[in-house]
Amino acid sequence: MQSYYFFQHPTASHIYVQDQAQREQQADQEPEFIWIDCTREDVVNRPEAWQNEIFQQCQLRVNEYHLRDILNLEHPCAFDTLDDYDLLIFRKMITPDDQIVAGEQALEKHERVFGLATTPISFMLTPQVLITIREKGNKAIESYLQRIETLISRPIDEQNKPRKLATTPLDLALRLLNNMVDGYLDLRVPLTRRVEFWQQELLQGHRRFTKWHQLLQENMAFQQVENLCEEQIETLQELRDEIVDNYPHLKGKKRSEKQDIMLVRVDDLTSHIERIQKHTTRLRSAVQAAIDLHFSAVANQTNENMRILAIITAIFAPLTLLTGIYGMNFEFIPGLKSPTGFWLMLAIMLITTILLLYYFYRRHLVGRGEKSVIDMLAQQHGDQHMNLFWFMDYEPIKQTVKGTVKGTVKTMKEIEKLTKIK
Repeated sequence: MQSYYFFQHPTASHIYVQDQAQREQQADQEPEFIWIDCTREDVVNRPEAWQNEIFQQCQLRVNEYHLRDILNLEHPCAFDTLDDYDLLIFRKMITPDDQIVAGEQALEKHERVFGLATTPISFMLTPQVLITIREKGNKAIESYLQRIETLISRPIDEQNKPRKLATTPLDLALRLLNNMVDGYLDLRVPLTRRVEFWQQELLQGHRRFTKWHQLLQENMAFQQVENLCEEQIETLQELRDEIVDNYPHLKGKKRSEKQDIMLVRVDDLTSHIERIQKHTTRLRSAVQAAIDLHFSAVANQTNENMRILAIITAIFAPLTLLTGIYGMNFEFIPGLKSPTGFWLMLAIMLITTILLLYYFYRRHLVGRGEKSVIDMLAQQHGDQHMNLFWFMDYEPIKQTVKGTVKGTVKTMKEIEKLTKIK
């Protein structure tokens, strides 16, 4: 557990931060707010002692049910409000940049669903205190802690020059959430490359695809990311509703931080998560499209093989008929005693084969198969040129057209007469 104290500069209008040792040196000044960062090791093994430490430091009593939610490693994203504080539980996807201990040496076992693991981060918000409970090795929060440590080593007047510090616990919580969500955006490139790999595996034609189990796991992992994004969006929406309905309670009475700024930051977080959700949806659609193309290619290849086998069967059917006829055990068969009968039969069989091949070629059944599809759609006939006005030669239509023309001429003449009368 480590604490950071955020103070208002005595002469300027910006915020500066100090650690516990620096805080003891200037105990007379009241901080704007306190950030207490805790790891799960501080809470899991000693929950009652941790509660007492939090109460001694910031006079905040943690609800027992909320403590159970904090200790639950698989608790979903949630937001709850009490009179004393607000609790936000936000699940973060464990990325390769995180150094969270896993395996047998881990304090708690993470449940991996389809190869992906997530970890909860709890935020307890009051107008004066922000308490975070996270796992050790969380890259997003530890990188922000390193930035805070760097600022602490600088003089007070130079802490706010590169970037302004947070002014309220809510502002700091939103910045920490922004660091975590921005890390998700970096996953788009490796996920896209992974989908490209599966597309190449599915659409290759030199070997049979057998990795269906792994592909199913990948597809369900994308579904898990979509579900996680949906939970995060719903939780942020509840936080946004709380900001709209009860913002003075969150920021405190002394501070003048505008509500619109907090709403913009929440909306920005939501839009980033929605981008990840839409990108994951597109990747799932790309995988599904590759699967459909794979099965279409397999079906097309099967149809091509059946077409070739059908052509072979059609060619050899007359030959089988001839050999079957002259293989019958009759005593008198025409040409049976002829010395040229064998060669004559071979010539007939060869001519039959050539004629059948020529017929199939003219019907575009031998060679390029797409021509046969085009020809079947075109429905070739002897006369390829069709008269678009063939229906005008139909006798009832002719009489109708003539009557219509005469009626039109008669009507025009009547109109002219009426016009002249007027």
